[in-house]
Amino acid sequence: MATVNTFEFVPASLAIKAMRDSGYKNAAYAIAELVDNAIQANATVIEILCEESEEWVNQRHSKRISKIAVIDNGDGMSARILRKALQFGNGERLTDRSGIGRFGMGLPNSSISQAKRVDVWSWQKKGSETAIHTYLDVQEVEDGGLVEVPDPEMKPPPKQWLARSHTAATSKSGTIVLWSNLDKCDWRTASALFRNSELTIGRIYRRFIGSKKLSIRMAGYLDRSRAPDFDDVVKPNDPMYLMSDTCCPAPWDHEPMFEKYGEPALISVPLRGTNYTVRVTFSIAKRAARAGHNSGENPYGKHAKTNVGVSVIRADRELELQTGWCNTFDTRERWWGIEVDFPPELDEIFGVTNNKQSARALSELAQMPKDLVAEREGFTTEIELISAWEKDEDLRVALLKVKNAIESNLGPIRNAIKAQAESKSGTQRHADPASAEAKGTGATKQRQDDGHHGSSDAGEDAAPSIRTEEIAGALVDAGMAEDEAGEKAENVLKYGQKFEFFKADLASPEFFSVRPKGGVILIGLNTNHPAYEHLVTLLEGGERESDVTVLRTRLRQSYEGLKLLLEAWARYEDELTDGPRKIRAQEARLNWGMVARQFFQES
Repeated sequence: MATVNTFEFVPASLAIKAMRDSGYKNAAYAIAELVDNAIQANATVIEILCEESEEWVNQRHSKRISKIAVIDNGDGMSARILRKALQFGNGERLTDRSGIGRFGMGLPNSSISQAKRVDVWSWQKKGSETAIHTYLDVQEVEDGGLVEVPDPEMKPPPKQWLARSHTAATSKSGTIVLWSNLDKCDWRTASALFRNSELTIGRIYRRFIGSKKLSIRMAGYLDRSRAPDFDDVVKPNDPMYLMSDTCCPAPWDHEPMFEKYGEPALISVPLRGTNYTVRVTFSIAKRAARAGHNSGENPYGKHAKTNVGVSVIRADRELELQTGWCNTFDTRERWWGIEVDFPPELDEIFGVTNNKQSARALSELAQMPKDLVAEREGFTTEIELISAWEKDEDLRVALLKVKNAIESNLGPIRNAIKAQAESKSGTQRHADPASAEAKGTGATKQRQDDGHHGSSDAGEDAAPSIRTEEIAGALVDAGMAEDEAGEKAENVLKYGQKFEFFKADLASPEFFSVRPKGGVILIGLNTNHPAYEHLVTLLEGGERESDVTVLRTRLRQSYEGLKLLLEAWARYEDELTDGPRKIRAQEARLNWGMVARQFFQES
């Protein structure tokens, strides 16, 4: 490498090394930058083509990607624009907020993040034979031999790439970007690249593909072969599962697997004399998608597992799936979708990075409790913070409103998903003689025989229809759907059980409620109580978890949750002053322990 003996602020030979680690998540996101450029140039067809070479590794032939070409039928570039396109931080759209481009870093940054050399051919109006060509070579820059983008020269694209493309040879205008010397690509083979990129590319550009504005083809070739080993068109990958004809497995490949939940939240943001709108949309799995045993292990359930998070959309293009809003250990998180859609004019507010992979300002808020956000800004509550920011016309208030829209809807959505799971699994649990309900019923009968009576026992003598009506009514009052409540009440009586658990969004601070109805003791678990997430959610999800490490973590955390529950009772007792109340609390603990001992002995 040439010795650096100048005093430039940023010596090119050193800067380009740092720029190679530009933070792209993987090759798919780097390729997405080139797709952005093509869309901005009005392309309707984009082809992502790979060439593999065969290598002799460990006494056997092995394929490895040697080149990646991205070809489009867009408007093409003039010589001046082509040179600027290969400059870092330059371009024609640095102040243009009308599309998905703007930052002027896409082509060179994405290219050198994967390869040491990028060649570009582009032509306008008169076909590929009139193409002009220039390049960027990392090694030449590091050696000091290349200090500026070479002046584009008339040069037709390589024949093998024209032959492999479905459009390049016939398009009056277009561009070919060719990466070679791929020393930083995540995946070694074309099949691995396509397998890992197809879902990402399909998700990022789902709106363009779904509206038929854009077709993206992926194909792989061996050496100089013209016949592809792999050739397919990318389908939309919708994490909201509201689109038809997507890559979701059957039976949800042609119709939406989810349905809209409620109405979108519309947040108005005034900026420079114009009001812009941020739209937050919600979706939830249809009941039919949750039907059957362990729906999460079906192909479509596993597909949904790859799309967990809040999808952040800018100019119809997804920036990222933010997982900061998700409960990592709850497998049911895959059954909801949230989409935040904002225009490029709000880039600075949302903290959009120049590689268009993140909205950092929103992501940071996702990780922070509400009052902590306020405390960081010097306020006691978030309400005070919002009021102050609105008075000061601080545009960050839009982010807080987005956060509130997400979090205020997530609770009810999660409850609805839990109710779906209860609905499909309730009958099986009732019939299980090893269930806690069945064992508790046996222990209760023994206590009744021993002369212990409860207020619910009198209801056992009522007519079955009256008992069913009472039980179902109590469940409906707790927020359960009428048909589900009726079915659950019938099953409780059918199997002669004394106990039935249900989940409810309780306004009180109690962890669980006890309601004797129809001769049955209904136990309501408060989904709003922190103990619910630390115990019930962790333990319920464990039965579906196949990862041993995650399962161990769940068990450890649920054990810690149990200890917190006992510590809370111990502290409650400790804070009572000596006297009747403290004695009654201690007696309650003693008597509960005696009943619990009998229940566990019966099991």
